[in-house]
Amino acid sequence: MSDRLYYADPSLSSFDARVSDIREVSRAQGRSLWQIALDRSAFYPTSGGQPHDTGLLTATSSGGALLEAPILAVEEDEQGEVWHTTPKPLSAGTAVRGYIDWSRRRDHMQQHSGQHLLSAVLYRQLGAATVSFHLGEMTSTIDLAREGITQEELERAEDAVNEIIAEDRPITIRTIPRSEAEMLLSAGTLHKLPEREGDIRLIEIDEVDLNACGGTHVHSTGQMGVLLIRGTERMRQGLRVEFVCGVRVAVIARQDLATLTGAAVALSVGRLDVGEAVDRLLADAKASNKARQKLTEELATHHAASLLLEYPLKEACRVVRRSFGEQDAAYLKLLASRLVASAPQTFALLAATGEEPARVIVAASADLKIDCGTALREALAAYGLRGGGSTGMAQGQIPNAHLEALFAGLEDRVKSV
Repeated sequence: MSDRLYYADPSLSSFDARVSDIREVSRAQGRSLWQIALDRSAFYPTSGGQPHDTGLLTATSSGGALLEAPILAVEEDEQGEVWHTTPKPLSAGTAVRGYIDWSRRRDHMQQHSGQHLLSAVLYRQLGAATVSFHLGEMTSTIDLAREGITQEELERAEDAVNEIIAEDRPITIRTIPRSEAEMLLSAGTLHKLPEREGDIRLIEIDEVDLNACGGTHVHSTGQMGVLLIRGTERMRQGLRVEFVCGVRVAVIARQDLATLTGAAVALSVGRLDVGEAVDRLLADAKASNKARQKLTEELATHHAASLLLEYPLKEACRVVRRSFGEQDAAYLKLLASRLVASAPQTFALLAATGEEPARVIVAASADLKIDCGTALREALAAYGLRGGGSTGMAQGQIPNAHLEALFAGLEDRVKSV
């Protein structure tokens, strides 16, 4: 098994090692991907919500040439061996020097340590236990066993976290026997333990948190930089909190500023006035939607009156059968309701044919003894299609090529009642 150098020194960015094993994991279009095992490694494998490291392995060929093998991914197998994925094979026994992508490692350390601190503060202040952690490419999240948190509670937790960061408290690492860890768990000093056997690695933030963890962490809270809570999201079994730490805060701030500036330019206002400008736009849009809805309802009323004149009552039943290429289904539902509400013994067969398949609306006035939902469902079933609705109105879809046949069958059905 690889000697995992990051356990003792997470800040180690380069190291010497020797290839202990190699295996081909895939081959496509003449190109292979290999996995290399080392006798010692500072590369962190994906685990515990923290993504893997990337970087480079270098070696010297027998002819003196420099060989470079980019490390694309790192993973741990079921036996605990660490495998480094690379497109360049290196023979077993080869002496190598490894280089960690330090900007990626530092970022992961800041996010992971920030998660420990944020989780500890949320538990202390609100009794909200963290049940899972995910370190994403742009932001990180923790899932809490809690249904909701107010904005005031979030801000208070964020302030407390950043106060502890400013105090630059030490973060220490130690390994203890599992029996000792179980005693700490029983005493409430530890909240949970991994299921695996053997010694337990503990990460301690001075006077704030003690946690069993195999990840990489900064040496003090000050190295986290700052923590920003981005928001929350309700989940099925709790609450998800999104946050960023360290360098990511500056990146996010630049992105947010660019977005805010773009919105300000588009609205022809200052950045600080964007909120008020958006409120005005929303109010205007709401008023416009209300006016448009009123006009649409008036149009449907007049349209229905026109169609009722066009389709007179015949043999105690009026069938309004019409297809529209430019109207949507929502308008046709409104039109159908106006038709059957405006005149007795009226059956409406309307279709929106602007897209494929056509949207079909069927409606009947209350005095007609026909169940629109049943009638349309049975008619569409003959084509292997589904549809339905209530007694008074139903809807479905059918290819335009079969629309007229469907309408003819429904018209015959209502006339035979």
